[in-house]
Amino acid sequence: MASNARNLTAEDATARHPAAEPVAERPPDVGTADTGRPATVRPEERPTDGRPAERTEERTKEGTEERTDGTGAPLPAGSDGLTAAFAAPARIPLPDASGPRDAPTRLIAHGCWYPSADPSGTRLAFICDRGGVPQLWTGPADGEPVRLLDDGPDPVREVSWSPDGRWIAYTTAPGGGEHTRVLCVRPDGSDRQILAGAEPGSSAHLGCWAHDGSAVTVTVAVPTGPPAPPSPSGADTAAGDGPSGRGFGLELGSGLSDGRLPDHWRGRAGETELLGPAPHTDRGPAALPSPAVTLGTTPTGAPGGTGFGDGLSAYLIDPDAVAAPVLIAAVQDAATLRVCDLSRDGSLALLRRGPRGRREAVVLRTADHVTTCVLPVADGDPWIGSFSPRADALRLRSNAHREFAVLLIAELDPDGRPLGWSTVAAREGSDLELLRYTRDGATAVLAWNIRGMSDVEILDPDTDTGTDTGTDTNGRPEEGTGSASRHISLPHEVVTRVTDANSRLALALSGSRRRPGIWWLPDGATPVRTPWSSRDEDAVPPGRPPVRPVPLRPTARDGLPLNGWYYRAPGRAPGEPAPCVIHLHGGPEDQERPVLDPLYHEILGRGLDIFAPDVRGSSGYGRSFVDADLGRGRFAALDDVADCTAHAVLAGPADPSRLAVMGRSYGGYLTFASLVWHPDLFRTGVAVCGMSDLATFFEGTEPWIAQSAAHKYGHPERDRELLRELSPMTRIDALRAPVFAVHGEHDTNVPPRESEQFVRAARERGVPAELLTLREEGHDFLRADNRRLFRRAAADWLQRHLNS
Repeated sequence: MASNARNLTAEDATARHPAAEPVAERPPDVGTADTGRPATVRPEERPTDGRPAERTEERTKEGTEERTDGTGAPLPAGSDGLTAAFAAPARIPLPDASGPRDAPTRLIAHGCWYPSADPSGTRLAFICDRGGVPQLWTGPADGEPVRLLDDGPDPVREVSWSPDGRWIAYTTAPGGGEHTRVLCVRPDGSDRQILAGAEPGSSAHLGCWAHDGSAVTVTVAVPTGPPAPPSPSGADTAAGDGPSGRGFGLELGSGLSDGRLPDHWRGRAGETELLGPAPHTDRGPAALPSPAVTLGTTPTGAPGGTGFGDGLSAYLIDPDAVAAPVLIAAVQDAATLRVCDLSRDGSLALLRRGPRGRREAVVLRTADHVTTCVLPVADGDPWIGSFSPRADALRLRSNAHREFAVLLIAELDPDGRPLGWSTVAAREGSDLELLRYTRDGATAVLAWNIRGMSDVEILDPDTDTGTDTGTDTNGRPEEGTGSASRHISLPHEVVTRVTDANSRLALALSGSRRRPGIWWLPDGATPVRTPWSSRDEDAVPPGRPPVRPVPLRPTARDGLPLNGWYYRAPGRAPGEPAPCVIHLHGGPEDQERPVLDPLYHEILGRGLDIFAPDVRGSSGYGRSFVDADLGRGRFAALDDVADCTAHAVLAGPADPSRLAVMGRSYGGYLTFASLVWHPDLFRTGVAVCGMSDLATFFEGTEPWIAQSAAHKYGHPERDRELLRELSPMTRIDALRAPVFAVHGEHDTNVPPRESEQFVRAARERGVPAELLTLREEGHDFLRADNRRLFRRAAADWLQRHLNS
């Protein structure tokens, strides 16, 4: 692979290998089972002839359509950031695509993740890549055989078994891109259908099921054009000023033209409240909605509604097509909207909305669409909490007014309003990253993030009844009583999902020495591997066992403590200097976890060490650390890369003359930036799906990503100069080291243009550069052959430049 060779594609690869690796597990995204159908759906409204009921639509005097909630009642618009919706998605039947009871060519090294149990808890639906692409499978928790339910080529991303056991809902990513569809299929593989996301340009996201299993919630995202003109001076715009902002009138159209910034970015005013370096210890008053935690205000980024979001509408959809879709909520110009839970009587809905760093939990009364509660919640797992069985309490995983996420419980009045908040479970210096309740609502399962490692805790029914709520004399949530709990001893370092399997639990686990797998707890205490998950001894080919990393604790030049994991290539003496790859994760809010990464295994097998640090902006170390890179703080994050590299040399065995930098997504941006900010530090760099110019990134990315990015990096119009300074392309003349860029052809998160323009500019300046474009991939590389091509090409490049 000569440094000035042509661009490569996956079609250039002819080698094939029988092994395949699983995709990295994402936070769990499977619907909560104990939920109910909103009260707006009345049984008498279902037609007797089996045809879908038609939504009521009336003409106003002006001749415009008045949108309704499916019952004939007009839907209020513009309150609490919720607005009128787009047309409900159409159900599309599909042919049977179930496969054999096992993969035709079973891959020994495969991953299984995202378990969801049937009502009996004896069978699990899950995602598995044993066929080379993540697909939907089912199987018994304690035996075989397993069955493939959808043999299509589109990767599966989420799975949820209905509470009545009749349906399995799941999402797929057509072409491996960023847009997703929601589908349903019977457990035997029949009646497969698209519920939402089939319309051109749209995307759909899976929510929770109704408690009786009669319907599933789905959020439909439709790209919107410029928002309606702002309200006249003096108009009331106070309602709905949460992260998603006040709803604008819906106008369809293109927000981009001629490669310039969208017109609706220009002239937008407002300030983003930047959370500074001081700890978030002021928990604020218990009254809701809670005020934003502010430790200094800087005119960077954009408040809530940026004018660059999708139109999001959440519906309750009946897979049997007996009842028409029912609108639950709609948000204009929003980053995200997900229905996380429904009360069992259907009267309340728990929503999660807002961009990264500004998520909110919203409780909505379904009968009149009135918001009764808004509370900031943590990033990470989108399943933020649930209602108690009687809907008299709300349980949330939240970091409102504090550094780390905890378990909060509020007693609710009959109208769904909180009467007071109590902190039931909290740990000093650790985030609550997963929260699940058993189907009876009595037992809570908590997963804590302790510097990247997981600790699973089970709270007994007496710990969190919701009756011991209240506030202290300063109006802050009271701390829990510290009731007895029991801990689960995990066979591996990280748990990525917890699901209730009737009287038992199922866990998705990853670790530094195993492929992602699913374990169940037959006795409620001891995890047992499911027989269809890969055995630990099959994680990698024989002869070269996985490397267990060791933690390193660098300190930034400004005194900020940092963290990271060092992987030592096998076969080297303890003090022997070794070439080292500094690998930077994405996000920026991701966190480096000690899990088996086939890319790392490939690089280590070439005799190269790896140091994977968490620079400022990473999650897992508190809100202040996450927000330390906002705005101009990103320059300090670039310094962190150099400081971590120096620590790998001084405190570890890294050879200072043979260093490389590599990263994906935001880590790809840091790679491009590090090569031009620290041009003499690294011999080479490998940038995967990274941004090279923040202005062109804003032009081409998805609207919901742009809204989050404006908060993190800066507003593309008002902060144009800051974004120019932060863009690697601005300093391209400083580039000295050869660079290898990799991108998925269908990436709409970070468009391929970002890699193309950096590689082109490098070549124009005589710097060796190559670009590998992976076919049928988006921002995540999900297909086994493409992943294998990527890791081998990257390892070849690094080995050649660091060992020469």
